[in-house]
Amino acid sequence: MRLSLHYIFLLTFLFSFSLDAQEYQPSPENLEARDWFQDARFGLFVHWGVYSVLGDGEWVMNNQNISIEEYEKLPQFFNPIDFDPKEWVSMAKDAGMKYITITSRHHDGFSMFDSKVTDYNIVDATPYGKDIIKMLAEECRKQNIKLFFYYSLLDWNRDDYFPRGRTGNGILGRGEGEWEDYIVFMKSQLKELLTNYGEIGGIWLDGHWDQKEWDGKKFGGLRVNWHYDEIYGMIHKIQPQALIGNNHHIGVIDGEDFQMFEKDLPGNNSTGWGTPADQIGTVPLEVCETINGSWGFNLQDRKLKSDKELIHYLIKAAGYGSNMLLNVGPMPNGKIQPKHQSSLKAIGNWLKQNGKTIYGTRKGPIPPNDDYVSTQKEKTVYLHLLNPEIEMIHAQQVPVRIKGIFDMKTKTKLAYRNDRYGLAIDVSELSKDEIDTVIRIELK
Repeated sequence: MRLSLHYIFLLTFLFSFSLDAQEYQPSPENLEARDWFQDARFGLFVHWGVYSVLGDGEWVMNNQNISIEEYEKLPQFFNPIDFDPKEWVSMAKDAGMKYITITSRHHDGFSMFDSKVTDYNIVDATPYGKDIIKMLAEECRKQNIKLFFYYSLLDWNRDDYFPRGRTGNGILGRGEGEWEDYIVFMKSQLKELLTNYGEIGGIWLDGHWDQKEWDGKKFGGLRVNWHYDEIYGMIHKIQPQALIGNNHHIGVIDGEDFQMFEKDLPGNNSTGWGTPADQIGTVPLEVCETINGSWGFNLQDRKLKSDKELIHYLIKAAGYGSNMLLNVGPMPNGKIQPKHQSSLKAIGNWLKQNGKTIYGTRKGPIPPNDDYVSTQKEKTVYLHLLNPEIEMIHAQQVPVRIKGIFDMKTKTKLAYRNDRYGLAIDVSELSKDEIDTVIRIELK
């Protein structure tokens, strides 16, 4: 199901770059892209692949221990004739999203783009026969939405992903190969993504955690050498503005441009794999979350988050100085689930009214909690009151003199005190919104 290793080596030799270990210095284009990324604040995550046919999430191959031989039959049933890139991008724009991150290849090893280094891809192995990544990239350019590519570092299909990691070990038919051959394959595919689809927003890597050593020895706690210096260097050389993030749940590795947090706000650890607060870097931040409980299409997932929960998560993410990347798992026909579309529309409607308190802001001076969150843009602080039961806001002192505090909606001036005992704002007379009451604090 894949081209010869000889061909991969030849391709890599012809198009390789001379890359030495780097001490990364971001280019001016990259620094500009980082600023844009922080201003954007909201993006769409798309988990879509042949696994959607089974309707049991993107980890179905691992979770059901489906053999290589059995799983490789799935592409024959993948024919998303209802996929409409214009509809997807328009939906994202209407939701107030500024970028899209889509799975170009997930852990099952199937490529959702026209790869020349493997025929295990959407063009060669499915009746659909079209490059959905190319179609989406063209539409994103038309509608001025940036496109990022999720790319899985781990692979449950290829023999050369060896030594095996911590997942997929119950999958029958996995052979043994050479790790360095796998690195060559990955670099070749990433080069395809960087050269065949125009200017992109960045690369979103995942799977580093699969190779963690239990005893913390070898390559900095890993079983293998991922060759990040070469991979990151190649990405930055081909597209200097492209931002690199790696979902490894540790501190920032040299060469990375943003740091992501999976299903957890920065510094929190409700999942058990959260990044420790002392390992949060100075690069832009991004939190990714699902609308229900699954990333890929799951027919029986009933854990739909309410519109209020999702809007609160977006606000809290901004209050932590982070973007929010909200996921949808398209159905095998290429349509987005109606309930997910409804959720995105509700967030978009909220952002039409309150977007200036999120877009272009940075983390505010009042630490976020479940009751209120602050964002800041220059000398204006937006305090989001999430708990309508509160009569008096008590927070730590704002270390800058305050010119005035107002209800954002009515422009009513609010009574407050800001001294060494803290900040206190009387909100007892406010007509509060059930989702979010925004208070504007003007600084001197």
